[in-house]
Amino acid sequence: MDAPTTFAPERPDGLAAVLAGAVEQARAAIAEVSGETVGDYLGVSYEDANAATHRFLAKVSGYQGWQWAVVVAAHPGADHATISEVVLVPGPTALLAPEWVPWEDRIKPGDLGPGDLLAPTRDDPRLVPGYVASGDPQIDDVALELGLGRRQVLSEWGRTDAAQRWHDGDHGPQSAMARSTRRVCRDCAFYLPLAGSLGVMFGVCGNEVAADGQVVDSEYGCGAHSDTPAPPGSGSPLYEPFDDGILDVSEADD
Repeated sequence: MDAPTTFAPERPDGLAAVLAGAVEQARAAIAEVSGETVGDYLGVSYEDANAATHRFLAKVSGYQGWQWAVVVAAHPGADHATISEVVLVPGPTALLAPEWVPWEDRIKPGDLGPGDLLAPTRDDPRLVPGYVASGDPQIDDVALELGLGRRQVLSEWGRTDAAQRWHDGDHGPQSAMARSTRRVCRDCAFYLPLAGSLGVMFGVCGNEVAADGQVVDSEYGCGAHSDTPAPPGSGSPLYEPFDDGILDVSEADD
């Protein structure tokens, strides 16, 4: 193993020697805290003019690559250092847990299963109270006329967010399926436009052999468009009709 490294900025020689010489004092402090878990000495680094940190390999189960760090301090003229802190810290090869991701950020489309409950986040920008106009005149006018009383409705930002997601998704104009055909959904008989402002760009596919029940962009397209012609040569082969009038019919002898 390489020799312990020592980094010593300019400081009084006597104080540097006191701080650097506290190796065994630091080792004893770790043993007092955690018993026989002290490994090889790794070296010392200086925090400021009056403090240094001694590091040792940690022999702690489950903490591969971690180190014990012991901070020692001394004032000019002191003949010994004082233990300030003993901590377990990750080294350059330490095994670390993945970065923490809040629960609400870990949920992805498709994670919701039967029986699962998923509440919207607090102050979700996609939602506004039901008494606030959504910004879609067609929907707002109908809701007012019929007296619909949903507690929350999609905000204009929420609709824009959904529209962008649908446009960029598997049933948008840039998908591999859409790029493989020149026919688009807006002039397909199976295309059922959405109500309100979203209906300008989106509808639901009603073709059971295509994107049945899925929201599709009006510029999306697939090979099952209602105007797709039948391939040439399909159907039964063409034969000349058979005329059975030219046959002689006779009764069979008993």
